[in-house]
Amino acid sequence: MESQGLALVDVERGDGNGTDFKEPLLPRKKPHFPVFATGSESFSFTGIIKSDVSSLESLDYEIVENDVFKQDWRARTNYEVLQYVIMKWTFACLIGVLTGLVALLINLAVENIAGAKLLITLKLLQSNRYVLAGLLLTGINLVLVLFSSVLCVYFGPAAAGSGIPEVKAYLNGIDAPEILAPNTLVVKILGSIGAVSAGLCVGKEGPLVHIGACIASLLGQGGSKRYHLRWKWLQVFKKDKDRRDLVTCGAAAGVAGAFKAPVGGVLFALEEASSWYLISFSFFLLRIHSRFLHRWRSSLLWRTFFTSAVVAVVLRIGSMLCKEGKCGLFGAGGLILFDVSDVVVGFSLLDFLPVVVLGVSGGIIGSIFNKLSSRTCVFYSHYLHKKGSLAKVMLACFVALVTSIFCLCLPALGHCRPCPHEALMANECPSYGRTGNFKKFNCEAGHYNDLASLLFTTNDDAIRNLFSTNTPQEYHYASVLIFLVETFLLTLMTYGIAVPSGLFIPVILNGASFGRLVGILMSASHNLKLDEGLYAVLGAAAFLGGSMRMTVSLCVILLELTNNLSMLPLVMLVLLISKTVGDIFNKGLYDIHVRLKGFPLLESHSEPFMHQLTAADALKNPLVKMARVEKVGVIMDILRNTRHNAFPVIDFSSPPGKPVFCGLVLRSHLLVLLKHKAFQPRRDSSLDILKLFSGFDFAKPGSGKGMVIDNIEVSSEEDGMYIDMYPITNASPYTVLETMSLAKAYTLFRQLGLRHLCVMPKTPQDEPILGILTRHDFVPENLLTLYPYLKHKATKVPRLSSFLA
Repeated sequence: MESQGLALVDVERGDGNGTDFKEPLLPRKKPHFPVFATGSESFSFTGIIKSDVSSLESLDYEIVENDVFKQDWRARTNYEVLQYVIMKWTFACLIGVLTGLVALLINLAVENIAGAKLLITLKLLQSNRYVLAGLLLTGINLVLVLFSSVLCVYFGPAAAGSGIPEVKAYLNGIDAPEILAPNTLVVKILGSIGAVSAGLCVGKEGPLVHIGACIASLLGQGGSKRYHLRWKWLQVFKKDKDRRDLVTCGAAAGVAGAFKAPVGGVLFALEEASSWYLISFSFFLLRIHSRFLHRWRSSLLWRTFFTSAVVAVVLRIGSMLCKEGKCGLFGAGGLILFDVSDVVVGFSLLDFLPVVVLGVSGGIIGSIFNKLSSRTCVFYSHYLHKKGSLAKVMLACFVALVTSIFCLCLPALGHCRPCPHEALMANECPSYGRTGNFKKFNCEAGHYNDLASLLFTTNDDAIRNLFSTNTPQEYHYASVLIFLVETFLLTLMTYGIAVPSGLFIPVILNGASFGRLVGILMSASHNLKLDEGLYAVLGAAAFLGGSMRMTVSLCVILLELTNNLSMLPLVMLVLLISKTVGDIFNKGLYDIHVRLKGFPLLESHSEPFMHQLTAADALKNPLVKMARVEKVGVIMDILRNTRHNAFPVIDFSSPPGKPVFCGLVLRSHLLVLLKHKAFQPRRDSSLDILKLFSGFDFAKPGSGKGMVIDNIEVSSEEDGMYIDMYPITNASPYTVLETMSLAKAYTLFRQLGLRHLCVMPKTPQDEPILGILTRHDFVPENLLTLYPYLKHKATKVPRLSSFLA
């Protein structure tokens, strides 16, 4: 029922009593329910670079309890059940190993490419060959960005951007085949290396979450038929639920690989990516679906944690090998760890005032950043990306050019500061390598350029410099302010171009700059005890909470990053304040980009106006029904002229004149019967489908790999034969009464992970079923188009949300 554009076709229908009659299907007409301004009832995923990647389908987490399923379940042996459980844990281990290896590969490549580039540039600058140094730096950056953008535009459009909105949408029940495809995985890996090595204001952390999900999806589907990568021993999981669980493990592994934060990865999968599971804490679900909750809290939680632990082990082994000098320029700085464990976190009551100010400021600035980021992406999408593929590549190169110019020219505005005595004696100032807090740039001997120390390094090392503790007055406040403005503008410019671009590191970089600036200003007060580096950590937490609106997972990730548990109270306070303030103005960053990409995400709570509607009010079109024993020709016509994925099966035979609702039959199951010619010559003849098919025959293939009606041919003689659909009919679909409020139906639909929800009449007369609710029937934009007088009740926070509109 997810697409209502049907042809006006007359088909022969049987009433179950041997008489045939003519019944028109739904007429083809222009859709009248715009979905996220797409102009169509069928959802279409638009990548961040405005490329139509694929049509969207809903995932189906419901168990289809038909005769075939029951027979398959009864026939399962203990050995098969044990094998199923062992394969789940084996796949979790494989996901962890592969994601950890990819994380090592990306870090190795970025550190060596970016390190070699910076070393050569700094040597040229030290020999006063400024023009050659500028041309070399700009040229290398342009080549790297050109490589990354060409891959994204021409080979994997779904790989552009962070990837976290795509993973979040998949775990919410939305299936767009290209977002987890093998080509997306390859482009994401190579594109991330190019974009981050080029010095763009992007991170590799969001892409690593997407990469982990892609690896999990590839394993869960048994490989890729399209790219001739099929492994029989991997073809174990044939249900959306099992594959969703694997993708959850992959998302957690991505965070663990990006930040070396295994616990944070598990919490991130719970809080942000796996929005479907947050319902597990609701009382309603606890009552009606306790078995599912138990499995999530025990089995899936442990498997996700196990996957993250495997990633941590792989990264630790890789770090140990690299410390032996086997990884080129890759060193301890390659894997992100902003260690501030050497400072004692002491604070007084007076220190809480600037911490609260940081939280409030982070919430406001984060909200402004979210609004400007969405406006920038809309501008790119509506004006620049319409000019074609070449324009997308040129835009990416232009951003790379601007980034290189800033890196080369802005250090001239920095301050030459004398080297600290300890660093001078240890020969650490000025720094001549790619890392270090003290870049000489254009300063005299014994001095360093504080702004160059932040610009002439990788983003990870810049954060490490800002987080450095016990370094008072290392940076002039004006230099930090210039760096803050530069990173803020470049982050806005960069996210939305045709390269893989994570937002974690840029947001942390902005927040750390702001926090360090506040710390410098606060250091004038001798009554305050917090270190400037700790202010930078709290600033990063404030900006993250104000823009991404996560609390628990961000808190743990930051603690694992900084390796300082004593900062827990302050980080918690800052995150809570910044998230609360940010929620006043707009949604979180990833929620905004989910909407910009056209994903019909179902939020955790229904809109208030849904309490004014009933389930029947959301039904818009008449049903396309099938008889229990239906003609092959009728089935073929229905499947050709509709795009529905489930059809009500009606039994007209008992009692006479009183049609009975038998359940729902899925399109994919009908296609299996049609492909294998499971026909019977007469309506009253019998065909034992249970002997011809097993549950594996009806198992769902991977994303976008299912059969289509256009590939099935039926002769004119077979058109007059029949199919008994009862053995493949889900006899116990979820149903609601027509009088149930739409808000209550929304809660049931979302929390149970449904694809179809049947609406039944309160007093059955002639029609045993009124309609079927699907995902697009709950989208607020659709409902408000149908009932525009409810728009004034659609805004949860009426006044304050218009501040940034």
